[in-house]
Amino acid sequence: QVQLVESGGGLVQAGGSLRLSCAASGRTFGNYNMGWFRQTPGKERECVAAVSWSVVTTYYADSVKGRFAVSIDNAKNTVYLQMNSLKPEDTAVYYCAAGPKSNVLRMTPRLYGYWGQGTQVTVSS
Repeated sequence: QVQLVESGGGLVQAGGSLRLSCAASGRTFGNYNMGWFRQTPGKERECVAAVSWSVVTTYYADSVKGRFAVSIDNAKNTVYLQMNSLKPEDTAVYYCAAGPKSNVLRMTPRLYGYWGQGTQVTVSS
């Protein structure tokens, strides 16, 4: 099992940047694919970025491509989501999640078994 704790959310002006962190305890990231999801009230949780256990394969939603970047620091057992050029529509609660180790990335929330508590990101216009 793995326990996940997100941090780094906050309030930022449009065009600004934030870096979210997801610290894991328990088993290491090498045993899981990792995903970053976001959710706003009344909407389904969507995957904005994902990275395979081998860190070879990444996925980005079209809405964040070129602005967000996911990375893993195995020494710190932490996965990051660097968010640049933020827009008001990026406002959401962001979650990191761990899913089954696979060379095929999955973007469906129900396929991820472990979740953090979420961190709020608010982008003002």
